[in-house]
Amino acid sequence: MKRAGFARNRVAFALFWAVILIFPALAPNPFIVNLGVFWLINLILLASLNLLMGYGGQISLSHAAFFGLGAYISGVLSAKFGVSPWLGSLAAIMVSAAVAALIGLPTLRLKGHYLAMATLGFNAVVSVLFVELRGLTGGPNGLTNVPSLELFGFSLSGDVRFFYFAWLVTGVVIVLILNLLDSRMGRALRALSTSEVAAESMGVPVFRYKVQLFVLTAAMAAVAGCLYVHHINFASPETFDFMASVMMVVVVALGGTGTFWGPFLAALVYVGLPELLHAFEGFEVLLFGVSLVVVLLFFPSGLAGLLRPRRARVESRPREPRAVPRLSERRP
Repeated sequence: MKRAGFARNRVAFALFWAVILIFPALAPNPFIVNLGVFWLINLILLASLNLLMGYGGQISLSHAAFFGLGAYISGVLSAKFGVSPWLGSLAAIMVSAAVAALIGLPTLRLKGHYLAMATLGFNAVVSVLFVELRGLTGGPNGLTNVPSLELFGFSLSGDVRFFYFAWLVTGVVIVLILNLLDSRMGRALRALSTSEVAAESMGVPVFRYKVQLFVLTAAMAAVAGCLYVHHINFASPETFDFMASVMMVVVVALGGTGTFWGPFLAALVYVGLPELLHAFEGFEVLLFGVSLVVVLLFFPSGLAGLLRPRRARVESRPREPRAVPRLSERRP
């Protein structure tokens, strides 16, 4: 992505984010506002995964695990031990980042499907811990009585108040991602996602950048987990199992891997499509699968590819190599 592209994305994001502020006033009921809150939380989750996959070139099937670590650590500290939700959230983010570093150091030496399977195994282990540590997590019944956040003496328990708080946190995360991609590290990440060998030959510390990116995106997922648990005041193990990680990877691809606007559309699909498919009870998974196949077949760049001008979409298609004429066909 060129510098002009980053400038356009910054301006477009600033305008779009300003418009989002009036969403609670336009929403017809609190349920729609609540969906908007979940869209913001999932935007952090999917934008961080898109940063890891689309720009870092690393396929991770453990993103739901870090999402769950953020939710459970902050929730347990505040619900079971009376720790302030703010301190609990800070501890959750730091612990999730430390765990990501411990997991990333050995697993990021792997590549391709080996890396995916290693991260999937970690997610499975974390899911089991959420169920088996009943005294802390509540086991299969979930963690209850998680307190809401308070800011300057005002409770953020209401949908509208929490929407504005989540809007602020999500905006900071997206700006952080934009600044990262426009930095030296961002350019190095795009280089190693294309070819690790070529990037390393140019002096890019590939392994160090991969670990740093893995830790950063895990911390972002933990931020989303903290917002989630202190909004609904509950956490259930099913929300953070390995199937959730698989679904996140699928939805990121559906939105457009390696594109700035892809996670925005991916979060919209992730939150809105299940609500739309409630009328087709028993066929939700089938319809979701069909829609995914249709999008990936006809729009290889994902839904975000539809936002680009037609000329840009045509120019981005891979060109077929020109046929080399035979010796007998060449002119003397």
